Amino acid sequence: MSRPRAVGLAKTLQLRIDDTRDALDRFEAGWNRRTEGRSPLHILSIGDLALLLRTLTPARWDLLERLRQAGPLSVYELAKRLRRDYKNVHTDVSRLTQIGLIEKAADGRVSVPWDVVRAEF
Repeated sequence: MSRPRAVGLAKTLQLRIDDTRDALDRFEAGWNRRTEGRSPLHILSIGDLALLLRTLTPARWDLLERLRQAGPLSVYELAKRLRRDYKNVHTDVSRLTQIGLIEKAADGRVSVPWDVVRAEF
C-alpha cells in the first residue's frame, strides 16, 4: 500500500513476523538510529503468521487501502464507502488502531499514517 511522495520522505511501517526475544536488539538499533540523527524505524512485530492472517484479514486490508486513498474519514463515512456494516467496520478500525495501523484524531476521524507498509517474513 503506497501513495506517491518525494523519495526518501515516505513514512514507512515495517510489518514483521518476529520473535519477542529480539525486542531488546530492535530497541538498541532504534536507539542508535535516533542518536545518529537518522529517522526512527517504525516496526510492528506480530508473533506468528497465523496471528498476522487473523489480524490483517482481506476485509481489513481493503479498509486500510481505501482509507489511505481517501484520507481522514469518520468511521460512518468509511463504512458507507466500503458498503459494509458500521459495527463491523468500527470493530476493524478499533483493532487496527490498537496495533498502530490506523490513527484516530481528536475529531473522531481515522486515517492511515503510513505511506508504505512493508511486510517482512
